[in-house]
Amino acid sequence: MFSKQLLDAMNEQMKNEFLSAQLYLAMSGYFEAEDLPGIASWMRVQALEELTHGEKFFNFICEAGGRTDFRAIEAPQNDYDSPLDCFEYSLKHENFVTTGIHNLMDLARKDNNHATQIFLQWFVTEQVEEEAAFGLIVKKLQRIGDDGNGLLRFDEDLGQRVFVAPTAGA
Repeated sequence: MFSKQLLDAMNEQMKNEFLSAQLYLAMSGYFEAEDLPGIASWMRVQALEELTHGEKFFNFICEAGGRTDFRAIEAPQNDYDSPLDCFEYSLKHENFVTTGIHNLMDLARKDNNHATQIFLQWFVTEQVEEEAAFGLIVKKLQRIGDDGNGLLRFDEDLGQRVFVAPTAGA
């Protein structure tokens, strides 16, 4: 079902989804150390979401008759200059993930692989949401600036996020 090139790219994207989970968990540790437990919790939820994304790739590759190929993940960055710096880095990372998804879609189209295109469409939509969420947080942190009270209130707001596992069809 997969061309060699498409299967290789799918496995690379699976790695990048698991990398995202590790990155966001490391960021959670940064926010814990900065006494911002709400933002730390938000990042843990993001890490769980990214784990489910990696599992989606794993399951699809297996179900479609491909062979999963786990690859080494480099240690993520652990320290940042500020919460804004951390979220700007996150937004750049999500841009990187989006590029990977778009490249996969291009390969699947080139290979006329309809099942993979349908599978990837969920991720195309998901990446629009991811970039919008991180982009909005960056804008809010820019507005907060050096206002410590604003940051504490924002920490409380982000701490309200809970993990909702995707449904079987999603």
